[in-house]
Amino acid sequence: MNRILAVTIIGFISGMVGTGIGGAIVFFLKNPGKKFMGILLGFTGGIMLAVVCFDLMPHAFEIGGMLIGFAGILFGVAAVFLADIIMPEVPEIRSVSAGLDSTLIKSGILLGIGIALHNFPEGLAIGSGFAAGNSMGLSIAIVMGLHDMPEGIAMAVPLRIGGYNRLKIVFYTIVAGIPTGIGALIGALLGDISPIFVSLCLGFAGGAMLYITCGELIPKTQTLYRGRIPTIGMLVGILVGLYVTMIL
Repeated sequence: MNRILAVTIIGFISGMVGTGIGGAIVFFLKNPGKKFMGILLGFTGGIMLAVVCFDLMPHAFEIGGMLIGFAGILFGVAAVFLADIIMPEVPEIRSVSAGLDSTLIKSGILLGIGIALHNFPEGLAIGSGFAAGNSMGLSIAIVMGLHDMPEGIAMAVPLRIGGYNRLKIVFYTIVAGIPTGIGALIGALLGDISPIFVSLCLGFAGGAMLYITCGELIPKTQTLYRGRIPTIGMLVGILVGLYVTMIL
């Protein structure tokens, strides 16, 4: 029981610290101009595209096969599509005050949901890793924590550009890491997780984040600043995201 508790705590720390550190970028965004906001939002959109296309989806296909992976992606897209319709009725969105951009805040919240969904199978990997050996589990936990930092940034930036409170943003990015600990607990208890289940989870998270990035973040860059600068930011973000996924 003590071992399972320790694995669960490590899972919580890995996810919550990783996304929380990424979210702390908001303390460096004082009063950004529209040009800077456009390139920064393009950069975060590029990071998310890289994470989805070079990490989440390939892993989903590798673990469960093309059919299962695609099924997860379609479910993820459908779920966020429905959430996108329902989200404007959520009190947090409806009550945004003057000077705040409700569309960007909605994008940040939706992206946070996608990241939380992604963190659950990451937690499963940590728990399963510890079931195989302490060194393997600890290594996976460290890698997952580092991996979550750019995702925390991607969640925090649209919320901050939308005018959201900095402390609330950091709190929400930390909350997005909670499913890692839950996944670690389940992984430690079960040891061997069904590849189909993991593949569906990864595909679902990938589809959710792909919809948000392509449907919300990237189009918004041109609303903030029309020109090539946001596109350059997106391309740089894709390269940075690709590098991070390769080294981790």
